Amino acid sequence: MKKTKILFVGMVVLLLASCATKKAFVEQKPVQKKTPVEKVASVEKVNNMQNYVVIQRVTDNALYQKNLVSNLTFTINDGSKDITVPGILRMRKDEVIRLQLLIPILRSEVGRIEFTKDYVLFIDRIHKQYVKANYDEVGFLRDNGINFYSLQSLFWNQIFIPRKQRISEADFSQLSVDESKLQSEGTTLIGLKDGKMDYKWTVNSKRNQILLTTVTYNGSAQTTSKLSWSYRDFKGFGAKLFPASQSLTINTPKFGKKPAKTLKANFELDGFSETSDWEAFTTPSDKYTKVSVEDILAKLMNF
Repeated sequence: MKKTKILFVGMVVLLLASCATKKAFVEQKPVQKKTPVEKVASVEKVNNMQNYVVIQRVTDNALYQKNLVSNLTFTINDGSKDITVPGILRMRKDEVIRLQLLIPILRSEVGRIEFTKDYVLFIDRIHKQYVKANYDEVGFLRDNGINFYSLQSLFWNQIFIPRKQRISEADFSQLSVDESKLQSEGTTLIGLKDGKMDYKWTVNSKRNQILLTTVTYNGSAQTTSKLSWSYRDFKGFGAKLFPASQSLTINTPKFGKKPAKTLKANFELDGFSETSDWEAFTTPSDKYTKVSVEDILAKLMNF
């Protein structure tokens, strides 16, 4: 990456120099020195172009497929114990992210977690209960500023802009690029500041892959929360590589009588498919009872 930067800057300097030389030769006019303001503007222009190239390379790693289906080993820890179950991950871009939790060996579904654009659905098959809520009603999503599109980007290993369906080239100027760890760790840090929210993506500079995404809400000491999503074990899926191992950590502060909590979840994927012959949305049976988010999460932890 450093050699590429040097080569890129060198080419820009040579291009500017050759243009200036040609102009001086044709017009026979002396080359005027740039003012300090003009020099700063030139440096900023080159830096912005460099940042653009870095961000473009990362966004170019996004999968082409609309559907991703994979066998899943799902592990969740609420700070006291690990619960591991097999499952299936189904994702359809801009429509749904679905985690189906299964009974080991029998592989009958015991729970389902479904994220759509408008709501989050939790289903407990054993107790015949469910929760259907908007994102503001689910604490660990609300507290970390997560909606469907940002959550989708986390699952799909992509950079995102808050409140936007997808990132575009016009959005690149909102992002910062820090390559200070390029030499020691081989990583680049892409950042975005949005009010009290900080978004950071740690990128493998050689392969342009996102290794870690962090979302931090910088409130008071009592309200600061953080979400970290890491990616490993990249495997081929079509023409691109996709992380077969993903880990999520959510740190929430103490709120009233509720203690500070750390929630961890691991997603180990086994085999990728772009199968599309499945329904995008689930409708709970009339025989199921609607309960609170806290109730059903406690039940899921006891599977």
